[in-house]
Amino acid sequence: MKLATLKDGSRDGQLAVVARDLKTAHIADGIAPTLQAALDDWAFVAPQLAFLYDELNAGRARRSFEFDPGRCMAPLPRAYQWADGSAYVNHVELVRKARGAGMPASFWEEPLMYQGGSDDFLGPQDDIVLAREEWGIDFEAEVAVVTGDVPMGATPDEAYRQIRLLTLVNDVSLRNLIPDELAKGFGFLQSKPATSFAPVAVTPDELGDAWKGGKVHLPLRSIWNGRPVGQPDAGVDMVFNFPQLIAHLAKTRNVRAGSIVGSGTVSNKDASKGYSCIAEQRCLETIEHGSAVTQFMRFGDTIRIEMLDEQGKSLFGAIEQKVARLEADAS
Repeated sequence: MKLATLKDGSRDGQLAVVARDLKTAHIADGIAPTLQAALDDWAFVAPQLAFLYDELNAGRARRSFEFDPGRCMAPLPRAYQWADGSAYVNHVELVRKARGAGMPASFWEEPLMYQGGSDDFLGPQDDIVLAREEWGIDFEAEVAVVTGDVPMGATPDEAYRQIRLLTLVNDVSLRNLIPDELAKGFGFLQSKPATSFAPVAVTPDELGDAWKGGKVHLPLRSIWNGRPVGQPDAGVDMVFNFPQLIAHLAKTRNVRAGSIVGSGTVSNKDASKGYSCIAEQRCLETIEHGSAVTQFMRFGDTIRIEMLDEQGKSLFGAIEQKVARLEADAS
């Protein structure tokens, strides 16, 4: 099934079930008021949502309406946890190679992961509002999963069974702030502003054969200012699958329902597949020519991130955002 959260003036929005073709929707307030409430009682709530989903797809839902992605918040407008991995080690290797650094063997044996802010997610068509272009504004196209309760010390197999939903992410990065932050040895903070999400989150069965081995085996498309710049396959070159990422997160803590775990920037070794973030393209330019040519995003730039199924139909809807300047408070 496919689920969305619609804007209703509240912080957490209103849960809706969305048809498979993304054309119609139905409010699910009679089942659960919010997606977090549904996740908290998934065994009881999910079958009811699935029944409504079947009715909607069959055209029998009496209060259905046209689905508008512009009305969507992030599926979880705020979450208890947002942890982003770096499962595509090729991406990490390129970044390190561009600055003349080697790859520690441990990077291939254990995932990299950081914990980001989860109190203020952006919807699929919300502007990326920032104060300065010179911070080095970059998009990052990713896949993410939403979990149920995962106990501390869970194995990847146990973690796999707690994957409730999948969605797409634009994990915006401010590249020119990252070096100084990492040099302090305490990780990302200001260099990682609000993260953006696709209009809908889907249960794994919606992906059919594309969901295999804890990975999504489909291209992830990025279109920057109307120009396609990348379509790497999310299932290729993913060194750590989602169950492994979740198990890594749960090594020393319980992971509660509604936690979001990201894949990191989708990246293929085959450079002809393009890029899912500008930094990767700049690294390739630096390696080949000694310096980067491609510039980071400017105010007014747009980014579209989307994944199509094998029939060419959008699975999650599209993230479609514009970079906007933060306006000073006139008061």
